[in-house]
Amino acid sequence: MKNKLLLLTWAALVTIVLMAALSLNRQGSNIIGKDFSDSDDMKWRLDEFYDVIGPSVLNPIDLEEAKKKITVSDREIEEHRTRYGTLADQLANIHDQYAQRIDDARAASNVLLKDTLIEERDMKLEDIRKNFEEDNHVEAKIRKEKEKVLEGYLNEIANKSYSLHVAYELKNVETGETFSYGDISKPAVYKKKFNANSDYLKASSLPGRYSDWQTPYVNYYEDAHVSDEEMTALSNPVQSFEGIVIVPKTAFEKGGAMYAQYKDFNRGKYGMYAFWTLGLLALIALFTVMKFKKEWVTEPSLVARYAYVKIDVKAMLMLLTVLMLFGFIDRYSSSVMNFFMYQSLGRWGEWVIAFFFGGMLMTALIAFQLVNSIERYKKDGALEADFKDSYMLRFVNALQEVFLKRSIGVQTFILLIGFFLAGIGFVAMFMTGMFFVMYAFCVMFLGLPALYIFMRRSAYLNRIIVATEKMAAGQLSEDIKVQGRSPLADHAKNLNNLREGVRASMTEQAKSERLKTELITNVSHDLRTPLTSIITYTDLLKDETITPEERSKYVDILDKKSQRLKTLIEDLFEVSKMASGNLELHKQRVDLMQLLQQALAEHAEEIADSGLDFRSTLPEDMLVAYVDGQRWWRVLDNLIVNAIKYALPGTRVYLTLRKVGESAEFVVKNITKYELGENVDELFERFKRADTSRHTDGSGLGLAIAQSIVDMHHGNMKIELDGDLFKVTVTVPTK
Repeated sequence: MKNKLLLLTWAALVTIVLMAALSLNRQGSNIIGKDFSDSDDMKWRLDEFYDVIGPSVLNPIDLEEAKKKITVSDREIEEHRTRYGTLADQLANIHDQYAQRIDDARAASNVLLKDTLIEERDMKLEDIRKNFEEDNHVEAKIRKEKEKVLEGYLNEIANKSYSLHVAYELKNVETGETFSYGDISKPAVYKKKFNANSDYLKASSLPGRYSDWQTPYVNYYEDAHVSDEEMTALSNPVQSFEGIVIVPKTAFEKGGAMYAQYKDFNRGKYGMYAFWTLGLLALIALFTVMKFKKEWVTEPSLVARYAYVKIDVKAMLMLLTVLMLFGFIDRYSSSVMNFFMYQSLGRWGEWVIAFFFGGMLMTALIAFQLVNSIERYKKDGALEADFKDSYMLRFVNALQEVFLKRSIGVQTFILLIGFFLAGIGFVAMFMTGMFFVMYAFCVMFLGLPALYIFMRRSAYLNRIIVATEKMAAGQLSEDIKVQGRSPLADHAKNLNNLREGVRASMTEQAKSERLKTELITNVSHDLRTPLTSIITYTDLLKDETITPEERSKYVDILDKKSQRLKTLIEDLFEVSKMASGNLELHKQRVDLMQLLQQALAEHAEEIADSGLDFRSTLPEDMLVAYVDGQRWWRVLDNLIVNAIKYALPGTRVYLTLRKVGESAEFVVKNITKYELGENVDELFERFKRADTSRHTDGSGLGLAIAQSIVDMHHGNMKIELDGDLFKVTVTVPTK
């Protein structure tokens, strides 16, 4: 817990340093040594002033003159006339709107309301008829609507109020007319002169920010649309002015028009000074009291879990965390000043949450990933092993395997491309007629033939599947029909060969029955030997004339033979369960390296007494597999005991445990005490021992039991002989 707190503290300091550095780079030149008069807010307000001073004061449009310039085109007349449909449609619509209301008024005996509604309806019907009969009628309506729009626009500009309280004195260069507002002799925080040397102030009749009239400036009435060309035609020529414009110092003083903005700017500026100082202190702390320590991010349980993550997933996680961190820093470093200027509990709450999850947590995760990746890939072969175990390599391998049968791979690729292009074409055909024609052509001459071939192949595949199901049910008399030279035809041939293999397997099953008979014979022999001894020595113990020494000797022999009989019976039951499939595995996550170490420790005394030198090679990290721990212990135990009993005294026994691909491999090598011959398969037979005299205490089932347990885990057990060199290799999947 302490390491986690230290890591988060370090991550917080790093995040603060990064934010402070980026915000200083972005905003330092606009804040350090600057006043509100130099701020972007002030510049925006001045730009707004220069934008609207022309239309509102210096060069306004004359309303009456502008009304005379309004034009109405034939297209506008026709559009206005038919906007709501044909004459019949509009008349029917108006009639329907009033019919129910008139009937309700008549039913309520409200004569006044009924007459009023009828009169109102008739007026609208008459107006619609005039729209379709007289162009002048429509033109007058459109002109009146445009006049209202223009009047609203000019009133909007004229009534525009500005909180800047700019003082100015400007003179029209051509007419000499002077315009002034406020006292320009007051002390100023902003001052600008306009003359021939420093350029004149250009005053337009239209605000610059409203020059794009694709959306009309003010659409007071839906029926009135004033275009850019019309507004330009109604405006006055641009006028030039000379003079002076100031923002008085009193605007920034308490009670002034800009005092609130001035105060907010200063609060933000000094807040940024404090934040940059905090960033500097955080940087100093990172190099002194909060130096990064590797143990903060190397907790064994987390490292072990992280080690199982594929290398390509690790790379994507790293990229994601880096992007999230720099996304947070990029966004919030540019808005830190706003948090100081416009403080609120909700804003700071949002900032704290974003700082923790987007800054601290991402920085801590990046540190964890970097350190653990560096530490892991310092080990020889780790990078290569992780790359071989990556999803990307699996995808590449799968892609290669798709083309093991080149025709199937090519057909699959073409099919996928075809579906992709078909989707694009289906959307594109709705765009233009040409696309529709092209799409129809492709469907008829490419899509339909491909669909026919695909359907034939699918039908053939279904027939093969049905035939395979019959084979699985034991019906082995009927061959699968082979059609053509496609990969499916090759598959049908292979299935026919498999059918022949199943028949051969049935022959092998008969052989297995014979082996069962031999097994019963061997079991009888091995059980009879200790049982005969037990009966014999029991009879001897009944003799009351034997000496105590003899009695003790007979009891020891009875105990030894009883244990021998017990071992035989227990092993026999276990082999029987495995053969019948009644043995149930309880798989769990097991560290094979720890299990092997425990097995060696269990037999440490026997190993010491055997005169053998056991040499073990184990992996550096945990080697985990999902196995039944108790059963897998039996495999290791049997192999170790086998080595102790049958290895040549005075020689070395080599034990190796390692990870190979996605499997764990356990190897035992030793020099045998007895000559084994060359038939390796005999060693897996039940009741088979290396010593043909059968005088050891084993059951002869050790390797058979180990083989069965390995098979149940979907592993592999292999015995190799090279003269007297005996080698057992056991592999089991780790997943």
